[in-house]
Amino acid sequence: MITLSAPAAPDTPAAPDTSVVALAVERPEIHWPGYISWTIGMLLVVVLLYWLMGRGWARRGSFHSDLPELPVDPAPDAPARLVLRGRYFGSTTTEQWLDRIVTRGLGTRSTAELTLTDHGVRVVRPGARDFFVPADRLIGARLDRGIAGKVLTDGGLLVLTWRHGERVLDSGFRSDRAEEHREWLEAVHRAAAEAAEGTRTPAGAPVPVPAPSPATAASPGTDDASESPAGTTGPHDQEGAR
Repeated sequence: MITLSAPAAPDTPAAPDTSVVALAVERPEIHWPGYISWTIGMLLVVVLLYWLMGRGWARRGSFHSDLPELPVDPAPDAPARLVLRGRYFGSTTTEQWLDRIVTRGLGTRSTAELTLTDHGVRVVRPGARDFFVPADRLIGARLDRGIAGKVLTDGGLLVLTWRHGERVLDSGFRSDRAEEHREWLEAVHRAAAEAAEGTRTPAGAPVPVPAPSPATAASPGTDDASESPAGTTGPHDQEGAR
């Protein structure tokens, strides 16, 4: 006897889980009071940090309140001996590279153009206050690696040491061309020596480097009578004549 069986019904897809779909579509509710409170708290922290920074800057400025006004270039059109373009990193009390001077605009880092003339060093800073270092206040220069909290490579910083009021300051610069540092180092030393001796080299002429000799070492600043021009009398001859 043959038994006929009905064909199996095709598998029907299971009905979707409406709970999963509902979870996927449902968006979490934003707790607005907590969100706003958190945002306001963060803003207050930022404002407090900026206020503390400003207080610290003002307090540091009070330490150097005795610093007088910066000198003005007496001859802004004087011929340039050397020109350097680069960055100004700040000024500090000499040999104290973290004692940053912030008064008189000296604490603002900026691009800078240095010009060495017979009168001194003129520092032009776009967007910041210019200043001038008279030649008779120049003490010297050196190559260093850091100033005012800024650290560079060894010899990557040209530091000018100069006297202003009752303080001796270090001002740090970095040229766009590092090979200029050595030339500036020598030129500043010569300019400071000339100012100390009360001499000036004519503009455009090479700066002489005097060679030491026994005669000049024994009696600096005096000339031998045999080298005096005819018809002139040196100070020692005048004393002998008396």
